[in-house]
Amino acid sequence: MTKVVKGVSNFQWGGDHYRKLPIQVWDFIAANKLDYFQGNVVKYVSRYKEKNGLEDLKKAKHYIDKIIENDYTEYEK
Repeated sequence: MTKVVKGVSNFQWGGDHYRKLPIQVWDFIAANKLDYFQGNVVKYVSRYKEKNGLEDLKKAKHYIDKIIENDYTEYEK
């Protein structure tokens, strides 16, 4: 039998920077079917003021750069 844990969004490991938001970041990511890279952009941008400031914005930018590289770089064959 599988045990279902209810209310996982009511608990957060390592702080409360996500629980303070009107919409849980992971719920937003899932509802919008964002991929790994897009989800990390949302995650870092949504928390930068409450957690790591400029470092989180640089992380978000790094993921954006990877999206650009993946989607818009052509390689010679």
